[in-house]
Amino acid sequence: MINTSGRRKAAVARAYVQDGNGEILINGRPMNEYFPVLTMQAKVKQPIQLAGQEDKVNIKVNVRGGGVSGQAGAVSLAIAKALVQSNEEIRGSLRQHGLLTRDSREVERKKPGQKKARKRFQFSKR
Repeated sequence: MINTSGRRKAAVARAYVQDGNGEILINGRPMNEYFPVLTMQAKVKQPIQLAGQEDKVNIKVNVRGGGVSGQAGAVSLAIAKALVQSNEEIRGSLRQHGLLTRDSREVERKKPGQKKARKRFQFSKR
């Protein structure tokens, strides 16, 4: 069993990969139940498909924090890192598709005297 972690925005995922029949469980639920949106399912499955491991590994993931998009990105990174640990030869193809790079963009903090991080209150001359 291989254990790795992935992060995206405020989400942290821990993936456990072992030989099996292609079952993906996220927080104890099937992937298509946890991520009902097809684009999120595709994001999670992308590293598995590129590695050609669709029906060869079982994946169990614990993910916490963030929103749906951040969690899908964190799960994808964790799975990609675990697959590379199990088979070093797929590193090149996963790296080409950007699946082994952590997306370091975080939410910018809100500044005092402004409406949001960059948006300001409306200026009134008079």
